Amino acid sequence: MSSEELFPEPKAADTPLRDLVELTPPRQVALGALGRAKAAAAQRGYRPGDPARRRPLVPVAVGTAGPGARDPQLIGSTVSGLLDQLGGPSDQVAGVLKHRWSELVGPQVAEHCEYVSFEGGALTLRAHSTSWATQLKFLAPAMLGRFAADLGEGIVLEITVLNPGGPRFKTGPKRVAGRGERDTFR
Repeated sequence: MSSEELFPEPKAADTPLRDLVELTPPRQVALGALGRAKAAAAQRGYRPGDPARRRPLVPVAVGTAGPGARDPQLIGSTVSGLLDQLGGPSDQVAGVLKHRWSELVGPQVAEHCEYVSFEGGALTLRAHSTSWATQLKFLAPAMLGRFAADLGEGIVLEITVLNPGGPRFKTGPKRVAGRGERDTFR
């Protein structure tokens, strides 16, 4: 064997690749890929004409400029979005309210009322006495403004003030008729 047979003379650089190497026709390549895709779908249990099994997680807008839903997101917005789907923002706000209660309402008010619950934008408080329950009802608009400033606008929408809970004098098999419940709690 000669060296020319082992190492053929290189052809011109402008020669198309299909002239240098024998390629499989494009139609045959496409048919082979389609056959492999059909076989994989049949193996997974998909049949032609079946509806799609799931929708895309995020609607994709093609041809728009700017950031999209499929772009990388900050962890804060991702977690808050997940909490929105799971119904968690009220739980998250409830935790903040419990943890920062005296800071949010002030030490004097926190001394005379306690956090009960927060659901769907409605905050429920329990006053330590009926006079403080009345005072808290008057303070509710100012408290809503404070919560909007500290927690965000539209988080706490309503404040419900409960009277103090205490022993019920009119229950039980043995009771004495008399004045009944009085504001003698705490």
